[in-house]
Amino acid sequence: MLKERYHSEVIPKLMQELGYKSIMQVPRIEKVALNMGIKEAHDDPKVLESCMKDLAKIVGQRPVVTKAKRSISDFGVTQGDAVGCKVTLRGLRAYVFLEKLFNVVLPSVRDFRGLSADAFDGRGNYSMGLDEQLVFPEIHYDDIVKVQGMNITIATTARTDREAYYLLKELGCPLQD
Repeated sequence: MLKERYHSEVIPKLMQELGYKSIMQVPRIEKVALNMGIKEAHDDPKVLESCMKDLAKIVGQRPVVTKAKRSISDFGVTQGDAVGCKVTLRGLRAYVFLEKLFNVVLPSVRDFRGLSADAFDGRGNYSMGLDEQLVFPEIHYDDIVKVQGMNITIATTARTDREAYYLLKELGCPLQD
């Protein structure tokens, strides 16, 4: 399990590599946020419901519907319309999801050569996107109403991108060098 490996292997290695004096200085995974923006959500409620079911199957937690904060006439969206769904994973669920993402999902993506190391935000958080939910083993092609992509953000307690890079690399994230 990834959380056990984090405590037994990753913490001592990061303390040695980055020169931490206390275990509390070592960065850890704070949360993992998954977000699906759905264009057709306000036109067809079936698409939103289907995407929520898919996201719930993927993470094992019920997602929340996101609503538009303001009206945007160019997109045909009025304030309060459903525009997507999101879920935030913390603690053990975040580590379980990351283990599945790093070891099962990403290696199964066609022509996958690793995640870009440029996607850190400057404060130790990493963001990535997936083009379709079919890459997850829980999702079956026959059950899908619409192929939908998602954004995944991994929030860490690292203060710099360098610390977060070492943390994710040690956890088994397939980052490009």
